Amino acid sequence: MPTQTFKLNGKSVTVDADDDVRLLWVIRDLLGVTGPKYGCGINVCKACTSHINGKAFNPCSVRVADIEDNDEVTTIEGLADTAEGDLHPMQQAWIDHDVAQCGYCQPGQIMAAVAKVKQCRDEGRDVDDSAFEEIRNICRCGTYNRIREAIKAGAEHM
Repeated sequence: MPTQTFKLNGKSVTVDADDDVRLLWVIRDLLGVTGPKYGCGINVCKACTSHINGKAFNPCSVRVADIEDNDEVTTIEGLADTAEGDLHPMQQAWIDHDVAQCGYCQPGQIMAAVAKVKQCRDEGRDVDDSAFEEIRNICRCGTYNRIREAIKAGAEHM
């Protein structure tokens, strides 16, 4: 079986996995990091949203063989380590705005929000309604208004 090596939440990891195994299964089943959730497996619901080299991506749609040794994958478990304090400002905003109901999509929502705020800043634009419309993560509970308020608050402290 081939050996795959990459960085996960700041640490180098090596796993034995076939090239065609989706990265989500490697992260969850082989490495035991369960923050990215399985929702659809076809890059639609975005419940597994994580970051690769600082940008949002969906590990359910990426083969583990497509990840390079120097690629940095960050899940919700590693997000706080990318900021000062116990929690990332976006995680704190989620708590402050009581966003979660069932909570299943929330790790992916938070990771998408952080990436979108960074993207907007890199492009020199505001985190406004048009930016919110670009976030395609599905929330089955429909907490989109609270999600938007939390993103605004989290962005102020990022």
